[in-house]
Amino acid sequence: MSDQPDLIVWDFDGVLNANMRNGRIFWADDMKADLGIDPAVFTREMFTTDDFKAILRGRIDLLAHVSDWLARNGYALGGEAFLRYWFEKDAHPDAQMLGLIGAHPARHVIGTNNEHHRCRFIEEEMGYAAVVERVFSSGRMGAAKPDAGFFAQIERWSGLAPSRILLVDDVAANIAAARARGWMGFHFTDATRDALPERLGLA
Repeated sequence: MSDQPDLIVWDFDGVLNANMRNGRIFWADDMKADLGIDPAVFTREMFTTDDFKAILRGRIDLLAHVSDWLARNGYALGGEAFLRYWFEKDAHPDAQMLGLIGAHPARHVIGTNNEHHRCRFIEEEMGYAAVVERVFSSGRMGAAKPDAGFFAQIERWSGLAPSRILLVDDVAANIAAARARGWMGFHFTDATRDALPERLGLA
């Protein structure tokens, strides 16, 4: 059997979206200058471990959560305007990865740990709904990588054997979880990205 997959599941942040430098997401670097909001305080108070997990799985609405925090801290900026600032600052499509999607004959989907507001931005504002067959997001699915339920939902939807699915992801734990289910995996890093075209038979 060919080692080329029938379905490629692409992680978004850090893979299709080049929004990291030296392993660090940088969208909030100008937040203090632009909005008068200290990004360290925002991150610490907005995204406690439990809140972050709940937001990713769609159990807490991000817009309501952000709007409440802004209001409690006396900021005039509304939640919708803040999310637009965030999402636009965090949008950095990787042209090389988009080229690989266009060149490889497999089916393509995105599998991302994102809640539904950003997922909609990815689909509509960034245009990925026209690039891939579907965007699987943790906020819509109620499960986040590396939860087994995340992978199981994609398997059921695809109708494929796990061995015919490839995950391209920058988080080692997600690759390990996918391989434990029988998927193929490609751990995407700065050191390995140049090997991806060859892995996909496109070199």
